Amino acid sequence: MSESTNRNKLANFDIQALPKISLHDHLDGGLRPQTIIELADEIGYQLPASDAKSLRRWFAESADSGSLVKYLETFDVTTAVMQTKAGLTRIAREFVLDLADDGVIYGEVRWAPEQHLRAGLSLDEVVEAVQDGLEEGMQLIEERGGFIRTGQLVTAMRHADRGLEIAELAVRHRNNGVVGFDIAGAEKGFLPSRHKIAFDYLASELFPVTVHAGEADGIESIKDAIVSGRALRLGHGVRIVEDIMVSRTDRDTDLVVLGPVAEWVHDRGIALELSPSSNLQTGAIEMLGENLEDHPIDVLYDLGFKVTVNTDNRLMSATTLTRELELLVATFGYDLDDLEQFQINAAEASFQALDERLELIDMIGEGFDAARRK
Repeated sequence: MSESTNRNKLANFDIQALPKISLHDHLDGGLRPQTIIELADEIGYQLPASDAKSLRRWFAESADSGSLVKYLETFDVTTAVMQTKAGLTRIAREFVLDLADDGVIYGEVRWAPEQHLRAGLSLDEVVEAVQDGLEEGMQLIEERGGFIRTGQLVTAMRHADRGLEIAELAVRHRNNGVVGFDIAGAEKGFLPSRHKIAFDYLASELFPVTVHAGEADGIESIKDAIVSGRALRLGHGVRIVEDIMVSRTDRDTDLVVLGPVAEWVHDRGIALELSPSSNLQTGAIEMLGENLEDHPIDVLYDLGFKVTVNTDNRLMSATTLTRELELLVATFGYDLDDLEQFQINAAEASFQALDERLELIDMIGEGFDAARRK
């Protein structure tokens, strides 16, 4: 280890102040508890707790179940208060403000419009309401002398039959803040091929796709996300380790053999949208263990996979991107160079135009260089 790298590792640097990229962050998983309370009061919705502190604790405890299905049940509460234009706009605006406070300079905000139609809004109206909020948030940050850029990832629920309709919605708004498409929800039993018509359409429109895969299901799901979904990124993708074999040789060194799916993901630089705390909560890495040190992020990073670090759902996981990075530093001993590489990986994998990606990479370099000089 070089002297400069060692200094980086030992320095008491401020991770929150570092420029960061967020690729996997759900709108309905990042609400402020007080906002939930106020919006619920407006519509007469009964919450499991009456004050913000207790409600925040309820979300964290309920989500920490070891089951993706149980984890997803907490979203019944958040989506209940996300059914009006005003509510969606407010939540999106606060979402941006919270990202900026976390040091995020570019955030992709994923959400499923089909879950926000109960009060009579159309699919186009909910997308427009969210975009209004994102733009208001970006404007507020700019007025405060800061910088943040956002993009919507319009998501279809994989267990429903609206994939093509939602794909068409995403493309329809590609010039109004929508930068990509995703499918989410219960993964096991609902392969991406279920929405192959939607993915074929998106490919014909040259529209980028990320797919939730390798979280609650294994290699078959990841392979289908690549083949049927033409995924440029994998939402989580943590179970790619099931296609990696490590054995000890006679010389007491590790021999690593990548299976065909892992090799494809590795060699083509398909980004893994890893979310360490969430992956523990949902049981995504239960085959490896129950603690952060059991998470395969370090192995995947060492092997050269395009690793990115994300929050998934800040409310449910009681986390921020800063906290996720701090946990990784404490667990795996990462230094500034490592954290910078995670951000560069994310910027390169973002669904932005090349010039904008290069701009983000420059901002990351400048921010980390400034931290090194302190």
